[in-house]
Amino acid sequence: MLAFCAAIFFGLVILIWSADRFVSGAVATALKLGMTPMMVGLTIVAFGTSAPELIVSATAALNNASNLAVGNAIGSNIANIALVLGATAMVSAIPLKVSILKVELPVLLLSTLIATLLIWDQVIDLMDGVFFLIILTVSLAALAFLQQDSGSGEIDEVEENKNIPPKKAYALLFISIVLLIGSSKLLVWGATGIALDLGVSELVVGLTIVAIGTSLPELAAAIASALKGHHDLALGNIIGSNLFNLLAVLAIPAIINPPTLTNTLISRDYTFMLVLTGGLAVIAYGKILFKKKDIGKVIGLLLLAAYCAYLAVLYQQSVPI
Repeated sequence: MLAFCAAIFFGLVILIWSADRFVSGAVATALKLGMTPMMVGLTIVAFGTSAPELIVSATAALNNASNLAVGNAIGSNIANIALVLGATAMVSAIPLKVSILKVELPVLLLSTLIATLLIWDQVIDLMDGVFFLIILTVSLAALAFLQQDSGSGEIDEVEENKNIPPKKAYALLFISIVLLIGSSKLLVWGATGIALDLGVSELVVGLTIVAIGTSLPELAAAIASALKGHHDLALGNIIGSNLFNLLAVLAIPAIINPPTLTNTLISRDYTFMLVLTGGLAVIAYGKILFKKKDIGKVIGLLLLAAYCAYLAVLYQQSVPI
């Protein structure tokens, strides 16, 4: 058990560090190849924040642990809204930007609806995975067309990395990819080992340990931004990350090793994710309707309480009798 715990700890640390280096190297390389800063922000930076989930999902699917991959995707979306957004709102009220309400949130809601229709039969196969990627491509194209003056956080990150020399950019890219793959293998090995030792399913481990771990970059970035006064970026980053998790991370096990989803996953976990996503929309649009322009501590506390309650239900239903 100790070895599995150490594997998860060191796997997560290296995974998060290498994901950050991957973004720096990939952004610099893409700019050198002629991509515009906005497109780099919408694609590579957004991809980079979900890189831990993507790599872990692929590694799990290749190791016949597709349920862990699915749990990672859904659990990360739950953690992003309930844990990351909730914790950030407790640190500082999160302003509601009009561009997010007009562009990013509707795209996430529509994509979530389409994804729900695809997986409600409890099977995500190759065709579903391909369709997920098509939806993702269309969503990114729509964001690129509509989101002309938003996404400043991603553009700022692009600007920070544009002066990296080409050789350093290529080295960062290569080293980070190697470390991403290696650390994800270590993490999956530790997670599946703990699941076997504790007698719980890989799905539950993916929904909790792995999901929280791979959401740490979003949590750290959101709280750091709030402390620096850039808390207006938190909501947009969470929506973008959830879009990638839903359409890219779920697509990977569907393409590599299609899983059959359990009734519990649909009725408990995916439904809770839907409730949180829908609740976020109701809160955001309701706040604007009543002339309130931010998400404050009360909502943050409710989100954190909902996440604690969800973890309690998972624990209660997962402990062997």
